[in-house]
Amino acid sequence: MDFTFTEEQQAAVEAARAVFGGVAPDGVPSPAITAGAVADDFDRALWTKLADADLLSLLLAAEYGGAGLDAIALCLVLREAAKVLARVPLLESSAAAVAVQAYGGEELKAELLAQAGRGEVVLTVAANGRTGHDPAELAVTARRDGDAWVLDGVQTAVPWAENADFTVVPAHTGDGRTVLALVPRVHEGVVLGEQISTTGERLGELRLESARITARDVIDADGAWEWLRELLATGTCALALGLGERVLSMTSAYTGKREQFGFPVATFQAVAVQAADRYIDLRAMEATLWQAAWRISTGAGGALPASGDVAVAKIWASEGVRRVVQTAQHLHGGFGADVDYPLHRYHAWAKQLELSLGPAAAHEEALGDLLAAHPLG
Repeated sequence: MDFTFTEEQQAAVEAARAVFGGVAPDGVPSPAITAGAVADDFDRALWTKLADADLLSLLLAAEYGGAGLDAIALCLVLREAAKVLARVPLLESSAAAVAVQAYGGEELKAELLAQAGRGEVVLTVAANGRTGHDPAELAVTARRDGDAWVLDGVQTAVPWAENADFTVVPAHTGDGRTVLALVPRVHEGVVLGEQISTTGERLGELRLESARITARDVIDADGAWEWLRELLATGTCALALGLGERVLSMTSAYTGKREQFGFPVATFQAVAVQAADRYIDLRAMEATLWQAAWRISTGAGGALPASGDVAVAKIWASEGVRRVVQTAQHLHGGFGADVDYPLHRYHAWAKQLELSLGPAAAHEEALGDLLAAHPLG
């Protein structure tokens, strides 16, 4: 087995580091002292830099101006993005675009993908359902009416919905299938209500009231939603890993400088043990992330479907990112809550990622169901 990244994947990391190197995590007001949203829009200047560095088209084929890379490359870039709390819809737009490439019609691909790769069209995905706990595909109904589909329902907590040009909405049909509809931000029958995330960013409650979407803009292909959902989940695990790595690095630097009784607190056994435990969490998060990303990228078979590997990655990411930021707050003392120091921002983002991933117990139950359905050995 070869666990090294390819030259192209490593080049994507270097490009990402060059772009994100100048990003300040505290570039917008703190969510701790802001009553509403911390900003009205995502970081458009950073978005332009990502487009110029060809990082928005990583997964697209050459015919659409892309590099033709895979989910592993995207996760490598997302890992770097999370280290600086990059305020861009990189995961959502990239995942939606590659889903269109894999499952959409030729007319839709020709119209959309090159623009998405250049950052001219921004995509997002409604993946949280009506309440954030129910399956997203069951929150909206879709029925065929002539040359269009009619959508009704509600999706909550849609990231970047107020700024994206299109939201990819999963919806269920009368015969139990799931379709993906590209819903324009401004469209008859589309109503957006503002919501605020734990990070202080704007989310959208998307209400669809007999919204007619042309058949060209609806993906009706088996497995499209399941694949997109797993890519989004794996990308979220990559964000959790990058954030956790930066937080542990901040904690190491702080405890190495802070002294008690004439010694750096990092030299105390109790501090070192806690930091070591969190390092183990991060390495487990990393190993399970790359396993899931590899399964999605290659379509390789295994004892369980790829959803099993995604579930394991989500278990570690959800639990691990919470433990890392909690330990960091503890080892920073009161300094961790200082709004002039960025750790509290990382804590807020970690909580949002944990909520997005869902509780580990739910993923353990899903993994148990898979094991029951696919006995090992």
